[in-house]
Amino acid sequence: MSDHTSEAPRPADAPEPPGQAGTPERPALSKAPPPEPGDIVPEPPRVPLYAQQGGHQQPADPWRRGSPQASRLSTLRPAAPAAIGGATLCCVIVTAILSGLLLGDGLGLNALIVAVPATLGAFFAARTAGRRLRPWTAFWAVGGLALLAVPALRDAGWPVFLAIVSSLALGSLALHGSRSWLGVFLASLGLFSAIADGLAWGVRGVRARMTGSRGRLGAVLRSVAVAVVLLIVFGALFASADAAFADVLGSLMPDVSVSGSPWRFLLFLTGLVGALAAAYAAAAPVRWDGITVRRGAPRGRLEWALPLVVLNLLFAVFIAVQLTVLLGGYDKVMAETDLSYSAYARQGFWQLLWATLLTLLVIALALRWAPRGRGGDRTLVRTVLGVLCLLTLTVVASALRRMDLYVDAYGLTRLRISVAAVELWLGVVLVLIMAAGVFGARLLPRAVAASAAVGVLAFGLVSPDGLIAEQNVQRYRDDHSIDIDYLRGLSADAVPALDTLPEPLRSCALRDIERSLRSDDVPWYATSWGESRARDILRKRSPQDAARSCVSSSRTGVGDSDRDGDESDPYDPY
Repeated sequence: MSDHTSEAPRPADAPEPPGQAGTPERPALSKAPPPEPGDIVPEPPRVPLYAQQGGHQQPADPWRRGSPQASRLSTLRPAAPAAIGGATLCCVIVTAILSGLLLGDGLGLNALIVAVPATLGAFFAARTAGRRLRPWTAFWAVGGLALLAVPALRDAGWPVFLAIVSSLALGSLALHGSRSWLGVFLASLGLFSAIADGLAWGVRGVRARMTGSRGRLGAVLRSVAVAVVLLIVFGALFASADAAFADVLGSLMPDVSVSGSPWRFLLFLTGLVGALAAAYAAAAPVRWDGITVRRGAPRGRLEWALPLVVLNLLFAVFIAVQLTVLLGGYDKVMAETDLSYSAYARQGFWQLLWATLLTLLVIALALRWAPRGRGGDRTLVRTVLGVLCLLTLTVVASALRRMDLYVDAYGLTRLRISVAAVELWLGVVLVLIMAAGVFGARLLPRAVAASAAVGVLAFGLVSPDGLIAEQNVQRYRDDHSIDIDYLRGLSADAVPALDTLPEPLRSCALRDIERSLRSDDVPWYATSWGESRARDILRKRSPQDAARSCVSSSRTGVGDSDRDGDESDPYDPY
């Protein structure tokens, strides 16, 4: 009997016989023989999808609601930038130090001084991230810095405030670079969205640098400390040795007092956070153009055009009446309406200003639902809206004419010059819309934003308070009517014009301004050119002129007609 017994053939799909007890199963050293014809080949085991792709994707968790979706902001913002560079970090620190030292004394040339290192920090961060300088980016950046020339030139607070806000908006536009309507609006405010990310980015960068180069950072800190000590010691010695050098040093160095330390520390933090936010936005800008607003469903030609044609006819009738008035029919109109000269001019201006604003809203809504199905729809939209813009421009001219009449009769004030400037800018917007209908609307959002920035810059550079003083002084020369109580509340920008008034009106108009300039002892970097010029003019006045008392308007006979006989006039609350 043989030691080996023959085994019966086993089906291919039968399980393997278990091994002997205590004997581990060993893998086969050779491949299985190929199947014979007619054998049943087993199906290969089913491998999960993530195993077939190399094991990188894990099976879905049944407890999750679904695959994680990226937030809207993360889809608009690119990947996190690299660690903050040394040049950017130095610019941020310089901006923070200058903010704490210079901005606490007021606004003047110091606003531009602080903005320069912040701009350089953003430029270095953008260059490190691989961004290129584009024409519109350069325009927004240069425009933002140019707006900061207004605090350096003008003393009036209201145009300075407009210039500072507009400068921040243009700087944010330069960092994000949007081009759509919604993108331009959100990008002008987008700097605030980078505050938290910029602060965390700066902390990570400083921590990484301290971890990798403790010795070098310590050497830099020790060198700065030694330099500061040497400047303080030898500067104090030289100042005590020479009074002229002490005066020069005192005028150049900021006055850092203990009582103002919390305020300066807050300004330091503001400059630090603002510079970090600007640098982070330059390195990883949010693409606000990714947020789109769907256009409305197009309307039929008749449904869309009929209301606008009726509105155009109404505008045409109104303009025809206005042309009659402009040709010399004021007396007839006032006789029929029983309105005074001032009431006709004043009420008409406000209504026409609202008409201009509502027309812009009508144009925006009309473009949203404009017909765009056939070839002639584009021509229809251009014709109807073009006529409406042209007629609205005539309404703008009528409103400005009414304001001119009112100013000739009752003088120029801050509110009057402000609303007239807004009405003039709305006319510029209408011209830009008409140009977009001819040449295309791709640049229209940025062109409107640029026109607003140019308007704010021009408004600050022409010195509104100076124009107000000049116009009222000229009115006094023509008809001896002037409101001294209003003029004495103007800023130092009005001093050159008010100084030409005869006495005692000159002393009365300049008394409050002179008192405020004498009490304000601000350093050179917080003094505007208008304030410095006013000090030079007032310094040349003789003590006898300054000592003359102001007489009341009832004794001089001035100021009685400037309020139009209506004390409840809400037109100018200033």
